[in-house]
Amino acid sequence: MRYIIIGAGAIGATIGGRLAEAGAEVVLVARGAHAEALRADGLRLTTADGPRVHRLPVVTGPAELGELRPDDALLLTVKAQDAIAALDAWGDAEVAGGGTAAQRLPVLCAQNGVESERLALRRFARVYGICVWLPATFLEPGVVSALCAPLTGILHIGLAAGGSDARAARIAADLAKSGFEAPVVEDVMRWKYAKLLGNLGNAIQATTGPEPDPAKGALLLRAIREARAAFAAARIPYASDAEQAEARDGKVDQPPGVRGGSSWQSLHRGTGSIEADYLNGEISLLGRLHGIATPVNDTLRHAANIFAREGLPPGAMSITDLTALADEAEARG
Repeated sequence: MRYIIIGAGAIGATIGGRLAEAGAEVVLVARGAHAEALRADGLRLTTADGPRVHRLPVVTGPAELGELRPDDALLLTVKAQDAIAALDAWGDAEVAGGGTAAQRLPVLCAQNGVESERLALRRFARVYGICVWLPATFLEPGVVSALCAPLTGILHIGLAAGGSDARAARIAADLAKSGFEAPVVEDVMRWKYAKLLGNLGNAIQATTGPEPDPAKGALLLRAIREARAAFAAARIPYASDAEQAEARDGKVDQPPGVRGGSSWQSLHRGTGSIEADYLNGEISLLGRLHGIATPVNDTLRHAANIFAREGLPPGAMSITDLTALADEAEARG
């Protein structure tokens, strides 16, 4: 099986690099300065095992790769806001022997949030979800670090529509050889909805900085309470805190130090977009559909988008000011 990593950033490059170390065939898909650096200097990936340079094929789109192979697997690791463009571009690519990627090949959605699976299911016949527990950092072109130990990450995998199959088991086996735990589960979206709760804090990190602060924790808890109420109203199941803690316990320990999450990193790199519409915005959507007020998540989504659109530096807002905005939104009802 050849793995085509569509979006070789923090998550994609780490998974791709580790798969390559274990002997899998990997192609990285990137763009701009990052693609140039990967081609010129290789993927410079640092894990708990130390730094390595991976010289892997790099393309910017399917046209450069040519006709796809029947044994290809598409690993979608772009941010959710870039998923439609990626799915459309790669879904139309022709596969040797006839048909398109959307008709014949599996696509694995390894992203925060729960929207990419829905988008993929509109286009692809074979869609898998991956719940990603993989802290990684991507701040400069060609350079990625993922320092957790003893495992690099945990990647629950299953069919996006529910259930599992032999292909999921085969991919999980490849990931397990590559420094990950990859449980094959019948209810992968249940795990992804649970992870979404923690990702509601990405906007707080992006706007006020990644340094820990009790006021940041308090604001996150308010956002999570709204989300739990929305999940309950929508009858959406999600893995419990105890299940998640048991799944991670002692497996993905990070070295000490403050690190910015994926949204903070997007602002740091000046990408011009952020994933808040598919994190906090998912809760806002559910709230509006099911009659649940979500003023805190509305505020966080709005603030993060302003930072991205206006190119504001990550962490430029105080938590006091952000909390005040949430309080005002809550008071307006």
